[in-house]
Amino acid sequence: MEKITSFTIDHIRLQPGLYVSRKDKVGAETVTTFDLRLTKPNEEPVMNTAEVHTIEHLAATYLRNEPDWKERVLYFGPMGCRTGFYLLLAGDYASREVVPLVRDCFRFIRDFRGEVPGASAKDCGNYLDMNLPMANYWGAKYAALLETIDETRLNYPE
Repeated sequence: MEKITSFTIDHIRLQPGLYVSRKDKVGAETVTTFDLRLTKPNEEPVMNTAEVHTIEHLAATYLRNEPDWKERVLYFGPMGCRTGFYLLLAGDYASREVVPLVRDCFRFIRDFRGEVPGASAKDCGNYLDMNLPMANYWGAKYAALLETIDETRLNYPE
């Protein structure tokens, strides 16, 4: 079997950033998958499932309510390795084009207080596995990175 695209990225050289993971054609439409990498793989500690779960709830809620982008948001969810998230958007985009959207989303996560949307037994299959303070921490860390991100963190290392 062939290696899938995400396993061909040099995770030794990969830094936290916002990368185009892949672009797929679905009929006449392009779907762009973004790699939102929050930690340095295999060097920094990974995120725990509780904060990953909380970030997922907050980001999905934000993105699907963002007036200019909500119709293009197909999916937001965690990487199995817990070093980041995938964002799938309908359309053909470069990383630089979505920095404002992702930055604002993680500012929302950084600043969110109160009850996490969908964190109830009726709405979620594992609603007790949440950690809002750590989601706020990761939101702040990633939003700060996106404030000054440069091309070295927008394109995968060669």
